[in-house]
Amino acid sequence: MAVSARGGLPLALVRARDQLQAWRCRRRVGERVPRRLWALAVRLVKRYGVSRTATALRLVYYSLKKRIEAASREPLPSRPAFVELPSSVMAGKQCLFELDNQAGVSLRVQLVGYDTADLEALARSCWDAD
Repeated sequence: MAVSARGGLPLALVRARDQLQAWRCRRRVGERVPRRLWALAVRLVKRYGVSRTATALRLVYYSLKKRIEAASREPLPSRPAFVELPSSVMAGKQCLFELDNQAGVSLRVQLVGYDTADLEALARSCWDAD
């Protein structure tokens, strides 16, 4: 976990705090925090906890907690449990790689004899899973 020099906060919290601060500087009076920023805060809570996230982002603890509870009640979209890669061309290539997305999902894959286009498609399916 990378930590910033300012206040010992993780970089993810510093970046989110900067995004919220930029929004606060240009918002109109009475304008609500955008959904994308709330979604970012909810994702960060999974890694850093409600109290630390709310404090770092200067959000109301109970408002953030309410958002987390609402997000946990929402049904997850159905996703395929298995992704089949075509085996049309076997070229004797081997690779082992790990994919991580911002939601904290991690996927480790070992491929033998697949084309780079297949790797790209697999990577995109992992990153677009948010």
